[in-house]
Amino acid sequence: MKQLIVSAALLLSALQVGAAEKKVFRISTEQTDLILQVGDNGRLYQTYLGKKLLNEIDIQNLSWDIHAGTDASVSQRGWEVYSGSGNEEYFEPAIAVTHNDGNNSTYLYYVSSSTEAVDGGTKTTINLRDDQYPVEVALHYVAYPKENVIKTWSEIKHQEKRPVTLTTYASTMLYFNSSSYYLTEFSSDWAKEAQMSSQQLQFGKKVIDTKLGSRAAMHTHPFFEVGMGQPVAENQGEVLMGTLGWTGNFRFTFEVDNVGNLRVIPAINPYASYYELKKDEVFKTPEFIFTLSYEGTSQGSRNLHNWARNYSLKDGKGSRLTLLNNWENTGFDFDQEKLAELMKEAKHLGVDMFLLDDGWFANKYPRKDDKAGLGDWEVTHSKLPGGVPALVDAAKEAGVKFGIWIEPEMVNPKSELFEKHPDWAIHDENRDRYYYRNQLVLDLSNPEVQDYVYGVVEKLMKENPDIAFFKWDCNSPITNIYSPYLKEKQGNLYIDHVRGVYNVMKRVKENYPNVPMMLCSGGGARCDYEALKYFTEFWCSDNTDPVERAYIQWGFSQFFPAKAMCAHVTSWNKNTSVKFRTDMASMCKLGFDIGLKDMSADELTYCQTAVANWKRLQPAVMDGDQYRLVSPYTSNHMAVNYVTKDLSKAVLFAYDIYPRFQEKLMAVKLQGLDPHKMYKVEEINLMPGVASTLEANGKVFSGDYLMKVGLNVFGYATTQSHVIELSAM
Repeated sequence: MKQLIVSAALLLSALQVGAAEKKVFRISTEQTDLILQVGDNGRLYQTYLGKKLLNEIDIQNLSWDIHAGTDASVSQRGWEVYSGSGNEEYFEPAIAVTHNDGNNSTYLYYVSSSTEAVDGGTKTTINLRDDQYPVEVALHYVAYPKENVIKTWSEIKHQEKRPVTLTTYASTMLYFNSSSYYLTEFSSDWAKEAQMSSQQLQFGKKVIDTKLGSRAAMHTHPFFEVGMGQPVAENQGEVLMGTLGWTGNFRFTFEVDNVGNLRVIPAINPYASYYELKKDEVFKTPEFIFTLSYEGTSQGSRNLHNWARNYSLKDGKGSRLTLLNNWENTGFDFDQEKLAELMKEAKHLGVDMFLLDDGWFANKYPRKDDKAGLGDWEVTHSKLPGGVPALVDAAKEAGVKFGIWIEPEMVNPKSELFEKHPDWAIHDENRDRYYYRNQLVLDLSNPEVQDYVYGVVEKLMKENPDIAFFKWDCNSPITNIYSPYLKEKQGNLYIDHVRGVYNVMKRVKENYPNVPMMLCSGGGARCDYEALKYFTEFWCSDNTDPVERAYIQWGFSQFFPAKAMCAHVTSWNKNTSVKFRTDMASMCKLGFDIGLKDMSADELTYCQTAVANWKRLQPAVMDGDQYRLVSPYTSNHMAVNYVTKDLSKAVLFAYDIYPRFQEKLMAVKLQGLDPHKMYKVEEINLMPGVASTLEANGKVFSGDYLMKVGLNVFGYATTQSHVIELSAM
């Protein structure tokens, strides 16, 4: 009781100081201001979020005398930044806590704040505290001025005698006041990732969430776009683009209130996750990363791409390895000799690396299919008698690097690991088991299991230090939901499991920082910026049909730079040419999963040339600015161009998908060029013996002409493509 009285006195003093100073926080980029203010009641409010204000006096004019009161006073004068449950705010809260005495209300008051310089920007921390209970919340904001990106998260802790229960725990709350709001969301399923659809947000709540635990983004992805006053558009209009750095269950709540204001609440999904928080334990919410673009999603995407390469993506400024994967070629049916031949094919193709996929491990229950062996990470001796060292040596002899597939978070019930440690798997012994893809998820809330999973990578690297790449897969959501390790604290499972996954990934990066890694999850069901701190790239989809990839790659490119998005040339949709398949994959991080013996001599020569061109043009495609020009959602064609940062080189990818008979064809107007520079236009990635049919090929145009008049690059033939290099003279 004495401690509470002292805390209350300190809090009261802090409130009086805050009210007297009219504390204002300006969280700014070069384009955007987020302005928060402490009201006379000592609580924190958002007073502005929008285009950057140019005059300091205007910041002061925003500093109303905010006070608690009626709905009208809250909606007209500001919105509480991290509203608690049980107070006079009648809409969705950011935090809900059940205290030791059973009380469910939370009122948070300003206590202190600080700012500090961080890599690329400024971090602002604002500390809040309940006036009746020793519950504290720290709100963190990092503003990246040049990229026009803000990253925000919260940290919750308490000093109550016994654990409290958290039932809601948002990363932040953002408010908007516009005439209307239009949401673009990204639905998904296996082989159908990042499908875009839009709707107007009306009064009430729209919720996007997932409850899968692992492979959590299988049905919907953790990012969204909201158009203010008009539907989301590519090159005009104000749009919020936000994404949550969380590999587990997430929830986005969009609530339009009774007077037409919108609150956006990104959070971990509290589904089956009433979290028991111990005294002095810090509950850190996921980072929410957002940009406000005033020139449509194209500029917003470039903001996020630049931010990711500079500050979030592992080795974001480094180059990427081209590769040949064996999966489409062999499936589970391979041996040492067959793989060695494929490594020679990789060298002949001109790629940097050979990647061995699933099927190389387990002995008591050999990995002949997906029904057995997961968890037993010993090489299958009958299939690969020389083990991984022999494969690494064969790759060296062939002149390529060697990479390998793992799925260390999963286990088949038919495995030695499950026989020895059934308690390491998430499953409920009281119920019949349901298996997704014949496997269970290992319980990463258990530190012992974390050590085991990390040990899979460590053992491979210690025995084979020349392994140059890992493809890390995750094929199953969590089923049979029960943690033998957590026992009575089952509400912590979904959250502590994901934190355990990150703990392992972090250890791998710390100990093997220079090893590139691909994030994969039955296709593109893992694609968040927290996991991408530890991975150089992610696998967009198992669907490599180039027509479907047009939509998948268009969707993912809204939030991720091309160098983070893996695209492979395979035999999917053989009705399309090898050229069309390769040109579609070349607009992302290029790889192959196809047998060279299945190609004609001309096709092979073409692929070798395309690989060489892609490597040469990495500064544009991987590190340049992307401009989405023609959408497959609104056209029978697609076009995207990339421009190097110095504007000296550009690459245009143009695709005829399914043109209609004699439809009107429009010139493609490029973007991002220097209007005063002259650019030579040259079509590349041509089949041997085939000349370019483009009238502009070999000619020189100003950047101004190319952006205002454009190039005639579309045609009437189905699934045709052009790759055009533009070089400043």
